[in-house]
Amino acid sequence: MSELYIRVAEDENEEPMEIPSEDDGTILLSSVAAQFPGACGLRYRNPESQCMRGVRLVEGVLHAPENDWGSLVYVVNYPKDNKRKMEEIDAASAVKVKRGFQKTSDLIVLGLPWKTTEQDLKDYFTTFGEVIMVQVKRDVKTGNSKGFGFVRFTEYETQTKVIAQRHMIDGRWCDCKLPNSKVFWAFPDEPMRSRKIFVGRCTEDMTTDELRQYFMQYGEVTDVFIPKPFRAFAFVTFADDQVAQALCGEDLIIKGISVHISNAEPKHNNIHQLFPNFPGGSASLAAMFDRSQYQFPSSHV
Repeated sequence: MSELYIRVAEDENEEPMEIPSEDDGTILLSSVAAQFPGACGLRYRNPESQCMRGVRLVEGVLHAPENDWGSLVYVVNYPKDNKRKMEEIDAASAVKVKRGFQKTSDLIVLGLPWKTTEQDLKDYFTTFGEVIMVQVKRDVKTGNSKGFGFVRFTEYETQTKVIAQRHMIDGRWCDCKLPNSKVFWAFPDEPMRSRKIFVGRCTEDMTTDELRQYFMQYGEVTDVFIPKPFRAFAFVTFADDQVAQALCGEDLIIKGISVHISNAEPKHNNIHQLFPNFPGGSASLAAMFDRSQYQFPSSHV
């Protein structure tokens, strides 16, 4: 007898799969189990009585009813206990996968008023959903707020909703964002340079005091540097690297001008690409980053 393909499905209402028969017209249970793990047999609905009938199984071999599989769709049998356990395992796995892809993260809250406390922060964000953690970052020495904090929610849906809008907290507009991955400098002796941001598209009438005042709304600013002669950019250093990284990639409006914020990475190749016409070339521009001319913070506040 030539090889036949028998239509087999896990349920009567599901699309069947074709299983190959053996040369003698039988089907190996192992062939069924290969496509339907845990299968222990087959059944089918009798066209005349409309009752379900079992397919004869002998030593791992399934035999066609009346020696003819016909065009029927055969349904897989599972041991009841095993099937229930498999369903429970699948359900648990689905929950784990869902949680794995929708795990909540700490959100950085930028632009907090100095007076805002952790209880104020919690009271506000609890209106969106269950809060796991809130924290207002403070200066170690003075205890004063640094103007930003962190919040974490139980539900991923709540996190998504909070990120999608601005927030009026204690009379001031604040933003909630996922902190960007930290991009550290390539030099091992300068691990905290990620606290520095590059402010591009600056205008000549912007002063260091004005830049400092503007960026203080996001967190404590430890330094502002505008190169001379003026080159349409500046550097701002924060006390906390997470604030700096959260701002990277943003376009901000300062004195009516849109400036772009990015990581301050003084790699010679990158500098040459950004400023190909700088007098003296990339080496001259890179000199502005040298510690002898520009002091970087040496410790994390």
